[in-house]
Amino acid sequence: MSGSNTVNSIFDIDLSPKPGKTYWADGNREWREEFIYFLLIDRFHDDLERTPEDKPNRQTGFGNADQLQRICGGTLSGITRHLDYIRDLGCTALWLSPVFQNNTFSYHGYAVENYLAVDHRFGTKKDLEELVEKAHSYDIKVFLDIVLHHSGDNWTYPGDEKYYYYQGAVFPFESWRSADLPVPIELRNPELYWRKGQIRNFDAYPETREGDFENLKSYKNDASPEALLVQQILTKIHCYWIRETDVDGFRIDAVKHMGEETVSQFCSHVREYAYKLGKRNFFFFGEFVGPEEMYNRYIGPKTSVMIEDKAIYFGLNSVLDFPLYHILADVIRGVSKPQKLVERYESLRQGAMGRGEFGEFLVTFIDNHDQVGQVIKRRFGKEASENQIIAGIGFLLCALGTPCIYYGTEQGFDGSGEKDFNVREAMFSLEDPKVNALNKSCRIYQQIAALAKLRKENAALRFGRMYMRKLSVDGKDFMLPTFEKCLLAFSRVLYDEEIVVAYNSSQDENDEEYVRVDPLLNPQGSSLRFIYGQQGSVNVLLNEEGNKHFIKLKLEPGQFVVLTNKS
Repeated sequence: MSGSNTVNSIFDIDLSPKPGKTYWADGNREWREEFIYFLLIDRFHDDLERTPEDKPNRQTGFGNADQLQRICGGTLSGITRHLDYIRDLGCTALWLSPVFQNNTFSYHGYAVENYLAVDHRFGTKKDLEELVEKAHSYDIKVFLDIVLHHSGDNWTYPGDEKYYYYQGAVFPFESWRSADLPVPIELRNPELYWRKGQIRNFDAYPETREGDFENLKSYKNDASPEALLVQQILTKIHCYWIRETDVDGFRIDAVKHMGEETVSQFCSHVREYAYKLGKRNFFFFGEFVGPEEMYNRYIGPKTSVMIEDKAIYFGLNSVLDFPLYHILADVIRGVSKPQKLVERYESLRQGAMGRGEFGEFLVTFIDNHDQVGQVIKRRFGKEASENQIIAGIGFLLCALGTPCIYYGTEQGFDGSGEKDFNVREAMFSLEDPKVNALNKSCRIYQQIAALAKLRKENAALRFGRMYMRKLSVDGKDFMLPTFEKCLLAFSRVLYDEEIVVAYNSSQDENDEEYVRVDPLLNPQGSSLRFIYGQQGSVNVLLNEEGNKHFIKLKLEPGQFVVLTNKS
């Protein structure tokens, strides 16, 4: 078994470790320490030799509406040759959009037709192996985006018509679109699919689990023998890719559309295989657009409900923090009051108890490629200034969670429109074969890199407890901020160290306020010094009663600062 495109059956797969291969395992870094860079393979870089314009200001992404609905030409080898751009930004992990062979209409990777081959438009399996190997040489982990709920548009309903979910009715299977797809051949079995038509209501159960994603065909994912067979097939497929390419984790698409036991068993079985290869920190995080109370069903330990199976299965490590995503951008832009942001962190604190180890640390983001439910899709940069983009990513890097940046945000991309393709611009020109947007001289890029370096050098920003800080204009009455344009502050506390992070969300007015700090760690007469955004230090002050310790900050419009009580 070579792992080439000639592998057509799960029985062709050899899961024994590659002879002479030492699998990469970074045992000294927890996943909550990562700074993830997410890119669409087709949109990052092609195989041409290109250079960016050397300029300090932000840039618009490449591609018009027609071009962005089709393949643009990005490749795996193009990413490999420009990994230094991701490394120098300060990212420690790379999340790739799906790499497997897709239906020809798909540029994004979520319509798989061959799970045992890399899409030829992106490159080869060897290209993926080389990308992972070079990333590891840079101490960068690589996560693959995978789809377990559905396949591509690989078969038809009668007359090749659109069928829609209707009261759980099962519709007839007509024919496969290709004589030799999907692969592996074990998936060429109509009984493995729900065949209940397209989802109309994405919040209705069981429709949301059993229905198709538009023309993408959903697998059975209940406790039936057919669903268990699908799970066995998909588990072996994804173990194969760990064996072949040495990847370090999976981002699982559309988690809420599958049962928690299905997801937990998949994660446990694949994690067990990774352990056999010596990979002890294999990371699973899921896409989950829904209420936070549902997260706990998928994160951490779960006990099997099957009578004959009393094992404990360990599900996802984390999920993408969509509730924070829906709040943070407007707070950073100064158009939304910060109460919901404060409430979000209180909710994380309360919910963490049911999520197992590191339950607070969801994957946080402020920009993404799949803006579910939004009438107009828009990047964060569409209505944000350079300072606001820097503050938004700075907030993620300094706050609880595993921060993730969406490609192009570091250049100030500002795509918007009614369809997702509008926020999936290319980072290389589709008109000029010599130009790309990988500009390390861009101010946004450089400031994000500086903040990422700060996070890497300060353990409190990775491991510390987080407290939203109360403020005062007179040093007497302290409260959490309540206005759209405000000073927003929080602390990360790690044993005897406190780091204070503060941001003025007003774009046109200075803000001077007192900020509470930990009294035990910051006695009167001590000081906190700026380590980002400003020079010098500020003294710790006390109120007349001596029971409140605070510092006085004066921030310019849009200014983001970080201070520490350590010399």
